[in-house]
Amino acid sequence: MGLELYLDLLSQPCRSIYIFARSNNIPFEFKHVELFKDSVLGKRPAAGSGAEQPRAGPSNSEGTGKVSLLKKVPALKDGDFTLAECTAILLYLSRKYNTPDHWYPSDIQKRARVDEYLSWHHANIRANAPKTMWIKVLIPLFTGQPLPSEKLQEVMEGLSTSLKQFEERFLQDKAFIIGSEISLADLVAIVELMQPVGVGCDVFEDRPRLMEWRRRVEDAVGKELFFQAHEMILNIKELSNIQIDPQLKEQLAPVLMKMLK
Repeated sequence: MGLELYLDLLSQPCRSIYIFARSNNIPFEFKHVELFKDSVLGKRPAAGSGAEQPRAGPSNSEGTGKVSLLKKVPALKDGDFTLAECTAILLYLSRKYNTPDHWYPSDIQKRARVDEYLSWHHANIRANAPKTMWIKVLIPLFTGQPLPSEKLQEVMEGLSTSLKQFEERFLQDKAFIIGSEISLADLVAIVELMQPVGVGCDVFEDRPRLMEWRRRVEDAVGKELFFQAHEMILNIKELSNIQIDPQLKEQLAPVLMKMLK
């Protein structure tokens, strides 16, 4: 039995694992899991076509529950071994497949810098960036009405503060977070910042240092792979065309609203 990765590329952590595995030529079977299953969001518009389209094939949503005790993606299955959580999966892949040292350096201080960013990331960039998609697309989809502009402004202000810290504390005048080569820190950061871009909140605009960093990350993993992995999020507004069952809207709208309080 080979390596299986259970992923939905709408998810930022899933995209980081997908890009990492593909850019390092790690052989794996792509197990497509829909975070927003047809039974929840109705019929999803086609995401595109082509031999490299990772969304093709049936959903493996039920299989995820058997692989991950947390019943969420990303999830890894390697023979009888299963693993959840993005960082744990990235580190497992880097060690098992002996990927180039720059991803997670053997130098103890460089490795500590990667660890430092990954720890900071969750309470800062990740705490705000995903909310833009909920505010601009998903909550309006379920409630039938847009949220007040003040809510988005509040989230963007928090994200702006995090981006300022990211540039000044982590990126500084370096090509990448830990120096001249890309690391897992850069990969985890970039996929998160593409989430607001997909809903029209371009966090790179008017931030030339951040934009140059993004271009270097794209070049490091390959532009074709980068945009393939982000195809769905960059077309996320297509979800606004989905017809939601009124009863389902009534059940889920209050829950979603509480998420942003």
